[in-house]
Amino acid sequence: MSALEWFAHKPLGGGIFWIQERFYESGNRANIWLVRGSQRDVVIDAGLGLRSLPDYLRAAGLLAPAEGAGPRPLLAVATHVHFDHSGGLQHFEEVAVHSAEAAALLRGDNYEAVTWLSDREVARPPRPGWRARQFRVPPVRPSRLLQEGDVISLGDRQLTVMHMPGHSRGSICLHDKDRKILFSGDVVYDGSMIDWLPYSRISDYVTSCQRLMELVDRGLVEKVLPGHFNIFGAERLYRLASNYISQAGVCHKVSTCAMRSIASIALRITNSRVTS
Repeated sequence: MSALEWFAHKPLGGGIFWIQERFYESGNRANIWLVRGSQRDVVIDAGLGLRSLPDYLRAAGLLAPAEGAGPRPLLAVATHVHFDHSGGLQHFEEVAVHSAEAAALLRGDNYEAVTWLSDREVARPPRPGWRARQFRVPPVRPSRLLQEGDVISLGDRQLTVMHMPGHSRGSICLHDKDRKILFSGDVVYDGSMIDWLPYSRISDYVTSCQRLMELVDRGLVEKVLPGHFNIFGAERLYRLASNYISQAGVCHKVSTCAMRSIASIALRITNSRVTS
């Protein structure tokens, strides 16, 4: 299967494209965002990597040429290193990730990447004989380590890094302040927020949600482009963040601790089988 078959995209206007892996039919299917700038293009999250995303971008004509030269520089930014977002980073020359998860990406740590993929989630295998049990997020050396407050310049637009741990220790959002757009990764999306994975932390998640609510209160966000599911607005962002905070009591912490223990054991067993 070619990259053109595996991926599909939808233009959103303003130099933003919504890309998805057509045959990965799972709630874990991540949204991929291409943001085009006057001097640099940025891909936010990279999917599983079963087919080359850069190949697709070139074949689909989504990489506009720079003035008098070839295509503009292309940077892949991972909002975090979970497998559904980071598997495709292997196909990019320039990769950025928050420093808290850089070591996991460099060593191909599929425990921290929470790699969990089944054959039934892949409607059409990318090649004959492919099986989900073979899937691994390979080691990738990031070319840029991100920190809170860093600015990724695309020329005519700037994306500000917000370190928002909770879902994972290196989770980030990217904030286009001028256009009031938030690329939220898995910090928040219109669904149940997951805080029971290895390196998830409820107290950090509460703090991150408080920051999200503050963005709305200050009128700094009008549109959220999340890591999963559909785009939503500021009102829904505020409600999702405030709901999480209100539910993060003692009972939630106890049940989450139990779920994290189960998930940790399952991931260690699964990934030990893959490596053996």
